[in-house]
Amino acid sequence: MGHDHLDALPDGVVLADAEGRVVTVNQMARRMLGLPDDVIGQPLEVVLALSDHDGNGWVACNLPYEGLPSRTGVPEQEWLLPDGSEVLVAARLHRNGTGPVDTVAVSLRSGRGRARLDRERSDLVATVAHELRSPLTGVRGFVHALLNRWDKLNDEQKKLMLTTVASDADRLTRLIAELLDVARIDTGRLQIHPRPCDLVVLSERVVASVQHATSRRITLIASDVPQVAADPDKVIQVITNLVENAVKHGEGDVEVAVAVDPEDPAFVAVRVTDGGDGIPAELRARVFTKFWTASAGGGSGLGLYIVNGLVRAHGGSVCIDDRPGGGARVRVTFPATGAH
Repeated sequence: MGHDHLDALPDGVVLADAEGRVVTVNQMARRMLGLPDDVIGQPLEVVLALSDHDGNGWVACNLPYEGLPSRTGVPEQEWLLPDGSEVLVAARLHRNGTGPVDTVAVSLRSGRGRARLDRERSDLVATVAHELRSPLTGVRGFVHALLNRWDKLNDEQKKLMLTTVASDADRLTRLIAELLDVARIDTGRLQIHPRPCDLVVLSERVVASVQHATSRRITLIASDVPQVAADPDKVIQVITNLVENAVKHGEGDVEVAVAVDPEDPAFVAVRVTDGGDGIPAELRARVFTKFWTASAGGGSGLGLYIVNGLVRAHGGSVCIDDRPGGGARVRVTFPATGAH
């Protein structure tokens, strides 16, 4: 991208070379940072005059030229410009293979985008409060009933109440785990521990587990597939989410198919299909956003957002299409172990 093109961008851009000297600054970055025209060749820490509330500089805090060879960027953070206004700053660290950093690309985005983030956070808090309240109300109600009427209840009634309390507590635990995942995906701190694993075995485990909780038939169709490089816990979370979604929002039998991805043999695909109405094409992009729910049946609306985050963190892909004859089909892919 030429310098003229960089000047056309709405965000500020600063590029520095392997020695930490600035090689490019676009017009927006000059304006934001209040820079003169002759800053090319100056040290990045001098040009990038950003500070936090304690007066520390961006370069000193993030040390872009240090760290592991696997480090590829600095996540978006809030910083103050010389005029005191807020700016959101992120960086990409480019290397030649696993060698030292040869280019640092810093972007500066007006803090006005923060208002949107704050709105999203408020939505998250409201959604979560609502979702946490219903199981908690059940837990409190039954626990108070047990405490106040213990002697008047027979064992069968006590057992029924405690079973309900246990399942509500499980639901709360799941919701809290979902929230932590959302926070990690949003901040780029999601930890994946890939190792060779068998997608067929993991899918069998999920199908058996979800089948216990539903009368709908769930079938698994598996062909001979290579192992994938993935975190087995995260894979189980992804497939469970997709199968539970198909049971909850779809109709008819649910089919889980594991096969080499026909579009790219370096990946193994898991396809989950149901016999419901399917997801209209115009809504498919929104399915993976936060708080999207397909029905009035409730749910946090975070499940598919997490599925998307987990699969992409593995280097895989997620897509939705129609099943021939109706129904939704969601396909996720994971890289096969030998694939690069």
